Amino acid sequence: METPEVVTKTKWIIDPINSQVGFRVKYLLFSNVRGSFKEFDASIYTIGDDFSTAEISFQINPASIDTGIEQRDAHLRNADFFDVDEFKEIIFSANTFVAGKVAGHYELYGELTMKGIKKEVKLDAEAGGLIKDPWGAQKALFSVTGKINRKEWGFNWNTSLEAGGFLVSEDVWINCEVQLIKQV
Repeated sequence: METPEVVTKTKWIIDPINSQVGFRVKYLLFSNVRGSFKEFDASIYTIGDDFSTAEISFQINPASIDTGIEQRDAHLRNADFFDVDEFKEIIFSANTFVAGKVAGHYELYGELTMKGIKKEVKLDAEAGGLIKDPWGAQKALFSVTGKINRKEWGFNWNTSLEAGGFLVSEDVWINCEVQLIKQV
């Protein structure tokens, strides 16, 4: 009788200094408001260095939102948007990482939970490769993008414009640059 093969999982953590979690949303029908979250963490496990086997748990502190304007950030923290007093984190968990049509491009499927509402999402991931930094740490580099409709998570606040349309678009574009550090 053969002994079953032992699968060793590789743990990866996010490098918060060299990673960014950002977004943009149309404002006044044309211009973009860009923002980011300053506090986030992730726990990622792969089999070896194979990210097609990745199990991802990514947490964001919504109170750390930063659009560069404190008055707007305060509004985004209140019940009209993230309701940070009630909901302390945004969670993205995924375990499906599918190779795309172009080498180094992937589709990342998972569940995004905001304000207690969990929805399936598909994000696009571009792998920047595996490298060793000058201090010997093994890193994996990814750019993750996607688009969600904020109303699906109860972000319904808006105001109509005199000329027609609404102040803030329903679509939110996600843009993350992530460096992961292999744990040994």
